Amino acid sequence: MKKAAARAAMEWVQDNSVVGVGSGSTANFFIDELAKRKDFIEGAVASSEPTATRLRDAGIQVLELNETGDLSVYVDGADEVNDRLQLIKGGGGALTREKIVAAASTTFVCIADASKQVTVLGEFPLPIEVIPMARSYVGRQIVKLGGDPDLRDGFTTDNGNLILDVYNLDITNPLELERQFNQIAGVVCCGIFAQRPADILLLGQKDGSVSKVEL
Repeated sequence: MKKAAARAAMEWVQDNSVVGVGSGSTANFFIDELAKRKDFIEGAVASSEPTATRLRDAGIQVLELNETGDLSVYVDGADEVNDRLQLIKGGGGALTREKIVAAASTTFVCIADASKQVTVLGEFPLPIEVIPMARSYVGRQIVKLGGDPDLRDGFTTDNGNLILDVYNLDITNPLELERQFNQIAGVVCCGIFAQRPADILLLGQKDGSVSKVEL
């Protein structure tokens, strides 16, 4: 299912363009597809260090977003997605860089298997990247907002920060909750992608087909 969605996303990759590439298992399938057309693109902007390594290993030039400016397309997976194409991301811990590259891209194509589509976000624990010295303070504020934060043990983000995974959230208003979390001092990034949702959702199905949802 993931492979089928990754193949379908190649439709949005333009010749001579720089492609934003996400992180995780589904994005890795996309990198495999992108490698087949590496001679027709200028390069890629990676949303994590593991993605950058995989791109280089595939022979794809990795560029810095500061050098490229805005991108035509960003392709990435999701941990959950609702019918408004709002997402939970960050299961792999790369949510901040993923959100930056998504924001800098004209079109955000989300690729996922059908199991990631939900009616209400929140069954998957919400990752929040926090500055280390603010971990306890941010955790207390999360509790006030109804969440149950848990420190991701032994994990440091590419930015040198920590991840709090927040359980027991029923995210009926993703846009407002994203704003509330982002306003907590010490929060670097919240894993709700509602201010910048996906533009196109490609869902791989068990029969090998891909369904497309657009905003």
